[in-house]
Amino acid sequence: MLTMGKILRFDDVRGYGFIVPSDGGEDVFMHANDLVDEKYLYQAGREVEFYLEVGDKGPKASEIRLVSPVAPAARPARAAAIRPGDDLDDDTVDVLTGEEFRAELTEALLDADGTLTASQIKRVRARVAELAADHGWVEG
Repeated sequence: MLTMGKILRFDDVRGYGFIVPSDGGEDVFMHANDLVDEKYLYQAGREVEFYLEVGDKGPKASEIRLVSPVAPAARPARAAAIRPGDDLDDDTVDVLTGEEFRAELTEALLDADGTLTASQIKRVRARVAELAADHGWVEG
């Protein structure tokens, strides 16, 4: 069945992501092997059409095509952080600063596993912060 949706997130390095169907329902898995257009064009917020299939692990998209194949004229200076419940059409969501990100990450690590040592938290936080900066997920 041909379905419409918006890309929630897509990691072009790992080659997978998720689509939010326009008619609601569960997020749909997308894989780079199922893209019709160039991989770099598939970015969060872009509208796509795809065939909905049921895979072993849930809904899966195939023959994923951009509704508007022309890339946006200019990439915004700041990437929008997507959180559950956010309206994907809202371009006003701010990205965390590096310091804010590290603080929130530290709290998340402590909440996830109270047995982590300070040294372990620092190593994990440094690597994740580096990854976030490399992808432009944080400012500065």
